[in-house]
Amino acid sequence: MVTAPVWYPRHSQELAEDILAHAPVLVIQGARQVGKSSLGARLIQGRGRAVTLDEPEQRLAADADVTAFVSQAPDRTLLIDEVQLRPEVLLAVKASVDRDRRPGRFILTGSANLLRLRGETDSLAGRALDLPLQPLSQGELRRRKDDLVTWLTTATVQDVLDVTTDETRQSYIQLLATGGYPELQSMPARLRRRWLTSYVDRVFEKDAPSVAGAVARGRLSTIARLVAANQAGELIKARIGRQAEVSPSTVTSYLDALEDVYLLGRLRAWTPNLTTREVARPKVYITDSALALGLGGVRPQELEPLTSVAIGGYIEGFVAAELRKQQTWSETEFSLFHYRDRSGAEVDIVVELPDRRVIGIEVKSSSTPKGEHFRGLRALQERLGERFVAGVVLCMVSHGYQYATGLYALPVAALWEC
Repeated sequence: MVTAPVWYPRHSQELAEDILAHAPVLVIQGARQVGKSSLGARLIQGRGRAVTLDEPEQRLAADADVTAFVSQAPDRTLLIDEVQLRPEVLLAVKASVDRDRRPGRFILTGSANLLRLRGETDSLAGRALDLPLQPLSQGELRRRKDDLVTWLTTATVQDVLDVTTDETRQSYIQLLATGGYPELQSMPARLRRRWLTSYVDRVFEKDAPSVAGAVARGRLSTIARLVAANQAGELIKARIGRQAEVSPSTVTSYLDALEDVYLLGRLRAWTPNLTTREVARPKVYITDSALALGLGGVRPQELEPLTSVAIGGYIEGFVAAELRKQQTWSETEFSLFHYRDRSGAEVDIVVELPDRRVIGIEVKSSSTPKGEHFRGLRALQERLGERFVAGVVLCMVSHGYQYATGLYALPVAALWEC
């Protein structure tokens, strides 16, 4: 007997409902299989109709009469799933909304960046509000609100000391191997790699061409694997080009395609000088840890030895992805960067608040943080003075402790347990 995946309530559902109450169009964008359709179905329960352009007959209907296609629920909410497969639907939605701007008329889902679709499209500017949806966060999996940044802005030393966790190196590796795709949560480990391989093939076949045109799937796969093998590393296009045997311009277009189908994330370089942020190299990472391990050809047991070097990048990418998810519902607005100064001091993740205050986060796979792990955080603290809120080493400790004034060590699990 086949059982349906367990429904995990999404923290962003309340925001989605607010958007439907005030805007004509809600656009839910994110990678395939992260739960866009399931969230949309819950949003229209008792109030609308759903169609998916993944079905050939629906694509034929849109091709035959796109105006009639978007008019299927005149007094209700129409959910159109996988709209990137027929970009012309966006123009019809725009025309329909221009005639009737009632809130909550449409929910559109897309597995590719709708602003980058090829062909005749429209941004729906002024008519739609976007809601990014990513793989399940660790807080969503545990049915608890996770908002580390807000917690850090108000935490006292005693709050840090009170943090404890039962997570171990082995359990963290299990989290990495399972990732956040809903279907993987109850899937036997022996089937995950098969699912992930099929998943990547489908994304490259159906979604990547909608933003990048005709792509060489083999080369796109190679570049994705190279990113995964250097998870959360600085982006050096020339090196990727040499390894993939393609030009730097091809590397750029294929990385953009991976980002536009939500498989790749970037952390721009941070500096107090706003004009130089786009010059320094970003860090790049595969947005789901299970997918990163699969693309990187790394099996979970390879990460278990204490001498494993590979685990560091995968843990760092995992933390970056969790913080990116929390941006959607956090009570505190923030942006994410990484930092490296001319002297070589580095901070894995820089969290910048709207008032330009900063939180520094260093990620380590060690269960015993050392003074050298705080070097980059201390340099950032000295540079920023009062703008520096806190510096945190997230690692595999079982409890929080204070290293120095404003500098702390916390378990990685603080992401969802604080």
